[in-house]
Amino acid sequence: MINKLLCLAVLILLSSCGSTRNLVYFNDLQNTSKYTEEIKNKVEPKIQPDDQLSITVSSLNPESNVLFNSGVLPSTGGAAAGGMATSTGRANEGYLVDKDGFINFPVLGKIQLAGLTKEQATTKMTAEITKNIKNPIVNIRFLNFRITVIGEVNKPSTFLVPSERVNILEAIGLAGDLTPYGKRENILIIREQNGVRTATRVDLASRAILNSPDFYLQQNDVVYVEPAKIKALQGSSSTFYLSLATASVSILSLLVVFFR
Repeated sequence: MINKLLCLAVLILLSSCGSTRNLVYFNDLQNTSKYTEEIKNKVEPKIQPDDQLSITVSSLNPESNVLFNSGVLPSTGGAAAGGMATSTGRANEGYLVDKDGFINFPVLGKIQLAGLTKEQATTKMTAEITKNIKNPIVNIRFLNFRITVIGEVNKPSTFLVPSERVNILEAIGLAGDLTPYGKRENILIIREQNGVRTATRVDLASRAILNSPDFYLQQNDVVYVEPAKIKALQGSSSTFYLSLATASVSILSLLVVFFR
């Protein structure tokens, strides 16, 4: 009876020390040969305070372009396709959106852009500039569209996204994927928008993330991958004593079997 109890204790202790990590993404898609679904959760990023925007103006009038591009003269022979003359300058440095959502644009003065998508901001800027020159072409880009991925990933860092569009899977790919200790079912997305900070948890083990409004990230989002409990256990001071207890029980059980 003592022998059986000791063996049972060893088995229980060893099983409790073991841990199985789920390393599979989208578990509920494994048995599906083809999955098709209309994309309904694509969200266009909106301009926010502290964003930095590149804004360039092109028209048939080089002199007018100078006014709207910080007074930098267009280079000779630098006409764009279709005969449109262009000029850069401060536009390359970017226009900072202030805390109230305004930019200070040459000639026009203060223009509120916060809360608008890039397309909406382009339409608004074009309408304002049209009051001064004919048929202007306005191009707006984010200069600070970046995301940060930290925690249990292989290459935690802040990444600049030139395409201005990135989803959470692409972000994790930029960070070298999750480590085996990363909790795929509990990814934290921290976002600041309209003066409000939110923290949302998403589950990469479920296909539901594909339809989540948080699937596509916004500029300045922070993605945090939480470590599994097994890693915290390995890093704690009690690990040594747990290993010692396990080894002691194992040796004791072997001695009982040997002298029985």
